[in-house]
Amino acid sequence: MTVDRRTGEIAHRMFPALAELLRKGDLLVLNDTKVIRGRLRARKETGAAVEIFLLSPLGARSPEGEAWEALARPSKRLREGMEFRVGEELGATLLRRLGGGRWEVRLSARGSVSEAVDRAGEIPLPPYIRRKAGDPLLAVDAERYQTVYAAQSGSVAAPTAGLHFDGEFLSRIRRAGVSTAEVTLAIGYGTFQTIRTGEMEGHEIHPEEYRLGAETADAVAAARDRGGRVVAVGTTSVRTLETCAGPDGRVVPSGGTTRLFITPGYRFRAVDALLTNFHLPRSSLLALTMAFGGVELIREAYRQAVAKRYRFFSYGDAMFIH
Repeated sequence: MTVDRRTGEIAHRMFPALAELLRKGDLLVLNDTKVIRGRLRARKETGAAVEIFLLSPLGARSPEGEAWEALARPSKRLREGMEFRVGEELGATLLRRLGGGRWEVRLSARGSVSEAVDRAGEIPLPPYIRRKAGDPLLAVDAERYQTVYAAQSGSVAAPTAGLHFDGEFLSRIRRAGVSTAEVTLAIGYGTFQTIRTGEMEGHEIHPEEYRLGAETADAVAAARDRGGRVVAVGTTSVRTLETCAGPDGRVVPSGGTTRLFITPGYRFRAVDALLTNFHLPRSSLLALTMAFGGVELIREAYRQAVAKRYRFFSYGDAMFIH
């Protein structure tokens, strides 16, 4: 779907038409984050199964291992101090409850914890994609649930707008004079939490690590100088660019954590066009999309998307707002 903010026109095309909608001189900004193999199938000494879903690291490493924030289930049956094995080389200990089904978990291994997680863990697919342990499709999922340009490990979910691209398509648009640049935002569990407060302004996004390097900042400046647009692929690229943006639309190289929550009324400084998937109601992702495209225009776009049976969720269809 394409949405023209200036005219209000909504049109329906196949994804390869994006190459015709991009212009020579545009800059396509991609989030090169990579999904960690953070779904751990653990077992108690009794043999009972427990699932641990890694969310984000907590603090520095110690000789005892690495502390992580994680979801664990069945949570009601778990107690602080419980120990589990994940395969042959990785151990997990529940240190303390953090609320909402979340735990502080210590991971330990004979060697590198991260390497042990890569070997023992699975890609944390969305819950509506169901796979049993040993399913041969898990190997296929591990490849498909990553963008072709994924490089920086740290996310619990894929930046799904980027899943539409393959190497050939990226090469095609580059040959047509569209530049590309990368940012990194490690997508956390909080990005997908439902907005439960009465007012959007009361909702908080958990901090997520980001990085925007000097090369990308230079690419944004060059696009501005030549009159090209900065086209963000996904809401995570938007949040990274806007976190680093100055009033002149250029960005400053930086890294750290961001809690930027974009809602209608926000004044965008760095982003001129957005490629994004379709999002669920009461989500921060939909709030950002409405802020960028305009509330009523995006509502009409979603009405048409439902009527025409567009696909939502991670492997769903895309919307280009320009």
